[in-house]
Amino acid sequence: MTDLRMSHDEQQARELDLTQRVLRSFDTCADPRLRELMRAVVSHLHGLIRDVRLTEEEWAAGIRFLTEVGRVSDDRRQEFILLSDVLGASMQTIGVNNRAVGDATEATVFGPFFLEGSPHVGQGGSIASGAQGEPCLVEGRVTNTAGEPVPNARIEVWEADDDGLYDLQYNDGRVAARGHLFTDHDGNYRLWAITPTPYPIPHDGPVGAMLAATGRSPMRAAHLHFMVTADECRTLVTHIFVQGDALLEADTVFGVKESLVREFERQPASTPIPDGSTVDVPWTKVRFDIVLGPSEVRGS
Repeated sequence: MTDLRMSHDEQQARELDLTQRVLRSFDTCADPRLRELMRAVVSHLHGLIRDVRLTEEEWAAGIRFLTEVGRVSDDRRQEFILLSDVLGASMQTIGVNNRAVGDATEATVFGPFFLEGSPHVGQGGSIASGAQGEPCLVEGRVTNTAGEPVPNARIEVWEADDDGLYDLQYNDGRVAARGHLFTDHDGNYRLWAITPTPYPIPHDGPVGAMLAATGRSPMRAAHLHFMVTADECRTLVTHIFVQGDALLEADTVFGVKESLVREFERQPASTPIPDGSTVDVPWTKVRFDIVLGPSEVRGS
């Protein structure tokens, strides 16, 4: 009786031959970078399938998962960004594209809750706009890597409220806990925000189900988002984190960097603020000096 089973070497050759045929299909791609990317995607994807001996049922389950990620994504919720974040892909991409330059402030994840057209709050203004939370005075100075002040830098700030939700997660159209201002001629800025608290990323969808299935927490360390843009400087997307937060070592999107951890100093009610006025409730203050790298620096 003839043995119809394929030997290990024959099976391996058959699998590698398919990979090579798919790779050759991109030989006529006119865009060299697109050709490079597609060939790399195919090589790694085929390698994964071969290495773990992926079953057809597992592949179908993966397709269903990605289909569901797309289904729940819309202009207010970006589940694919969440997926990228919890897999560490966002932070890896940031690391590749934000090579360290001098003492430039480190970048971290953008997140899925940025919104264009935030209110202009001006120096000393508040981004809260009714969002619940403990008041927090944030101030600092923006300079370049030569130590020179960066005037008129645009600083976007956004965060979750005390219930752990961003304004985009509400259905009433509110715009709160976000805003922007510009540095003065010496690069200084000051604004009022909300003292950050830990919160879970949206986990009622497929990404949350994946975290639960793998025994991972959806919690993010407490943080405040910044995006800083200025002429001749590299755009900076970053956070500041709260010193002492128990989640600094367990942030579900791997976004914490030691250089971005800051002390949020507690102030009793009626403590004078820099303009001489007082706040009638307890509040915190934090200083975040920002150093922008030169715009021509790219990932190596």
